[in-house]
Amino acid sequence: MTAQSHRLTITELSAREESAVLRVSGELDHHAEPFFLSTLGTSVAAGRVHLVLDVTALAFCDSRGLNCLLAIRWLLARRGGLLVLSGVGRRLAELLAQTGSTDLLPARRTVAQALADLPEAHRPAWPPHRDGTGAPDTRAPVGEG
Repeated sequence: MTAQSHRLTITELSAREESAVLRVSGELDHHAEPFFLSTLGTSVAAGRVHLVLDVTALAFCDSRGLNCLLAIRWLLARRGGLLVLSGVGRRLAELLAQTGSTDLLPARRTVAQALADLPEAHRPAWPPHRDGTGAPDTRAPVGEG
């Protein structure tokens, strides 16, 4: 599943009933806030309580974007779940450190390291496979926001 707005794309890379790995690409700011919260809210409403966000391709994140991340983290924590970031760049790492958010939003270098933070029984397959044959997931985008 891929969903995108004008400047932000969210792609589901791998999932289980209780968890998912999502790639967030583009700009997470006040323009993308409704789309981001709606898309991740839909994932949580579908029963996912553990999310790994691969933010390697996140080009920009301002204070509104940080508030979005914190809101999703709060929502997951209320359900007994976790939000873990992977591939955090220098600018986002500085924003997390300057705002004291590093403890609330744990960041790991890779998705595999981030998945290690999740309960083992809830970890989605990594690396992702489309149909169990070992082929990478190459599903086409399914919607636009």
